[in-house]
Amino acid sequence: MMRPIQPPNQNRPRRRPDLTLPVPQRDPSFAVPLPLPPISISISNSNSNSVPSSVPTHHHSPPSFSELDRLHRIGSGSGGTVYKVLHRPIGKLYALKVIYGNHEDSVRRQICREVEILRTVDHPNVVKCHGMFDNAGEIQVLLEFMEDGSLEGIRIPHEPSLACLARQMLCGLTYLHRRKIVHRDIKPSNLLINARKQVKIADFGVSRILAQTMDPCNSSVGTIAYMSPERINTDLNHGVYDGYAGDIWSLGVSILEFYLGRFPFAVGRQGDWASLMCAICISQPPEAPAEASREFRNFIACCLQRDPAKRWTAAQLLHHPFVLQKKSSNGSSQNQVHHHHQMLPPPPQHSSSSAHG
Repeated sequence: MMRPIQPPNQNRPRRRPDLTLPVPQRDPSFAVPLPLPPISISISNSNSNSVPSSVPTHHHSPPSFSELDRLHRIGSGSGGTVYKVLHRPIGKLYALKVIYGNHEDSVRRQICREVEILRTVDHPNVVKCHGMFDNAGEIQVLLEFMEDGSLEGIRIPHEPSLACLARQMLCGLTYLHRRKIVHRDIKPSNLLINARKQVKIADFGVSRILAQTMDPCNSSVGTIAYMSPERINTDLNHGVYDGYAGDIWSLGVSILEFYLGRFPFAVGRQGDWASLMCAICISQPPEAPAEASREFRNFIACCLQRDPAKRWTAAQLLHHPFVLQKKSSNGSSQNQVHHHHQMLPPPPQHSSSSAHG
């Protein structure tokens, strides 16, 4: 297996560790909070259309629940049911996730705190959370509506198109990780695309809290297919689980699945737990095929390292040669993603299991 290129920004020893500098005096008049790095502009997609032309200024004031009309069900999963809803006063569409189960007050308080954090998340490659409603004991979360559904089942063998997709995923993931938010469930069905062909990461935060709180014995609701070896088998890596590195493993498996058009392990992703555990934790990590470019094969190797400490971070992967490759000569890679998505059947509008998390 080809060894991964050494990641950038390696720690370098100081030339003169004995040198010291005086600490400058702090001026209280300049003690203002610094904004987050503008990564949505500087390292987002290569296409200027990838950044929304207008960011709503009212996102801190979600619509009233009484102003929402349910249109139809988008999908359902282990955590709840998602509906397409219309905000009548302005005619805007949203996705409304209705969470299953009755929740104790302590759980509700925890969810409210988490939703308040998620409402501050604002990035063109992360699905926006607009707020939460408590309607007759039902917890309902209002989310950004993504018209074209999830990327589950999509095959993208065209490498410039895949590089564009990887870049968008990494921009969103870098943003979340810089805000100390671990996703824990990166997979194709949690990657959504809108009418402008922006790819956004969905289903983080609230569903993770609910999965762990409602059923402590089953904190990993759903398939383990995209989980890292050390998360499945806690005996690996001395029992230490790094959620950020776990997200990178899941991203690598997802990107390789897009390229191959199938789950990259020797078993099906819906296989039984024992088969998946053996394939992920015991077998060697999957590799990109020989016919793929050297850059793509190395990119996958940088993500799918058995040792989580050897996996590149999301910020480092944004500078990988595969992600930085130039646009193809016949158009931008963004348009190529658009083209490949149009060639495939449209996502189901009523039966998708995870269209909005």
